Amino acid sequence: MRFVLLLAILLGFPVADLYATLRIAQWTGVPVWIWLAFGLAAGIVLLRNERLAFRARTLAALHGDEPLLRGVVDSGRKVLAGFLLLLPGVVSDLLAVALLMLPLNVGPAFGTASGNRAIEGRFRRIE
Repeated sequence: MRFVLLLAILLGFPVADLYATLRIAQWTGVPVWIWLAFGLAAGIVLLRNERLAFRARTLAALHGDEPLLRGVVDSGRKVLAGFLLLLPGVVSDLLAVALLMLPLNVGPAFGTASGNRAIEGRFRRIE
């Protein structure tokens, strides 16, 4: 029973996604192939850029400049969004954009792997 439900979800999502794409293309007047080509091109560019960024993050983590888990989570999120952009359909593209907009790994890490956790500044004791 679980297999049938999983199969229905896996086969039903692309069909529903393509139907939604056809309806949106009809509503906006933009041809369907433009919607599909835009998502495909964006997915290819995102995956290609993330491949190079992942190498740089991994080397930085090996040198101790950046935490390893932060780079892996961020790269995984971008790769998943890239694969969602490769799927044909507007709904999967919107899911990919929402995944990219998640506020994960914002800002620099507090400290580094080398243990530098000091915050520079002045203070004054009030008694």
